[in-house]
Amino acid sequence: MRSRDFDELVERAVAAIPPRFRERMANLAIVVEPEPPRPGLLGLYHGRPLPLRSVSEPFAMPDTITIYQGPHERLARDQAELERMVGDTVWHEVAHYFGLDEAQVRRAERRRAPLGDALEEARRRRQRERGR
Repeated sequence: MRSRDFDELVERAVAAIPPRFRERMANLAIVVEPEPPRPGLLGLYHGRPLPLRSVSEPFAMPDTITIYQGPHERLARDQAELERMVGDTVWHEVAHYFGLDEAQVRRAERRRAPLGDALEEARRRRQRERGR
């Protein structure tokens, strides 16, 4: 697949994120690279999750979500599966941006909960922890 066509898959996956979350995605770059730095990666979030930030922090470089084209293409059996996998990977990395750790993201994936449900659950848990 041409890199531009894969970029469009990623753009559609980002557009599928509910607007109430997409609107909060600030200072975040989403890029596509041909191959990961190590085997087994489909995507990678690099940055400081949103809930850990403070308004008093100085300017920071954008967080980055990288989606790796090669592994997606090798794992997908057809175009429909490729689109689903890209969407799942974007969802997974955006969940990290919003503060979900790997275990929370995996639990949400197993339940097949929408991103909004998992993020809302994490927000409520953080509020409970602060109230203790």
